[in-house]
Amino acid sequence: MGRPISASSGRGRGGLPALVLGVVLLGVTACGGGGGPDAGDGEGKNAGGSAAARSKQSEAVVSIAPKHGAKAVDTSGALKVTAAKGRLTEVVVKDAKGTRVEGKISGDGATWTPSTHLAAATTYTVHAVAKDSEGRKAAEDAGFTTLTPKNTFVGTFTPEDGSEVGVGMPFSIRFTRGITHPADVEKAIRIRTEPAVDVEGHWFGNDRLDFRPEKYWKPGTKVTVDLNLNGVEGRPGVYGEQNKRVSFTIGRSQVSVVDVKKLTMKVMRDGKVIKTIPVTTGQPGMETWNGQMVISEKLKVTRMNGETVGYGGEYDIKDVPDAMRLTTSGTFIHGNYWASGAFGNYNASHGCIGLRDTRGGWDKKAPGAWFFNHSMIGDVVVVKNSKDRVVDPDNGLNGWNMSWADWKK
Repeated sequence: MGRPISASSGRGRGGLPALVLGVVLLGVTACGGGGGPDAGDGEGKNAGGSAAARSKQSEAVVSIAPKHGAKAVDTSGALKVTAAKGRLTEVVVKDAKGTRVEGKISGDGATWTPSTHLAAATTYTVHAVAKDSEGRKAAEDAGFTTLTPKNTFVGTFTPEDGSEVGVGMPFSIRFTRGITHPADVEKAIRIRTEPAVDVEGHWFGNDRLDFRPEKYWKPGTKVTVDLNLNGVEGRPGVYGEQNKRVSFTIGRSQVSVVDVKKLTMKVMRDGKVIKTIPVTTGQPGMETWNGQMVISEKLKVTRMNGETVGYGGEYDIKDVPDAMRLTTSGTFIHGNYWASGAFGNYNASHGCIGLRDTRGGWDKKAPGAWFFNHSMIGDVVVVKNSKDRVVDPDNGLNGWNMSWADWKK
């Protein structure tokens, strides 16, 4: 009864022609990426992008020891930075104040090690960068804190910071604990001079270290000493606790030569004799040492008691004027008011060098007072022609009595 429906005139759902509906469905299928050629191209692009990202990542691997957050780290030997599959290009180590730790990258770029020890009880940060063979960078950061020592040592030194001293003055430091790692301690003491001169250290025992040049200092030389002892392990479990800079200046040159046979002292300023003074030195059996002796202390008035130097009660003079120490054992060059006929005539002392003076040293023209007022710490007094031996180099600041070769041993 009804009419047959032809394909050309049929309609789908909603009245749309079937042909149009088919086209729409075809379009949806194509946009959905159901395996057509467009979908394949899209996947190829994404894969290429991931490979490019991977190619930009450095193959270099940076490692820092100790690990980040480490506590109670040793001040020596623990810090090291390495690079695998690349070369280190930058390593920056700083403490909390921003002070950098000096160090060196090895020739092959594989390691960085500090040039010195670290300070104790200090927090450090490390930033390290390495490059691989393609020049791509990799970086690593870490932080750690060094140990807090239970036992410490310090050094007392001479001359004082800011002082002007004579040409014979060494820099001498004495430690409160015996040192069993002398090379580590000596490495932590840096001496710079202007003008530049080679300065070497010498140990006297295990608690004293002196520094000097081969010959007397040149007048006007400026000396700067950095005591970077904080964190140095001077002996097992005992660490230094000083970081201090000491500066001093060398004044004019004064070297005075005492001739025991002639009983005179020639005072030479910058190589020229400015005064000849009659003296008295050690009597027979108590002769004055021979050798080069450095003035280490000046006392306008002092007491000299024979009991303090092994002479019992032979003398006790409470008001010795214008005294200057030459040895630790008690040799002085000083004013003398009680042996008025001895100067230039005979030896009357117990080993000291005596110059005519007044009680209290009030007469500035008297030889003892004059020499005291024209001398400074670090000036040199040379004694010759005595029947006694040469003074020991460690008896006072008298290392000049060692050859340069022996000093450097």
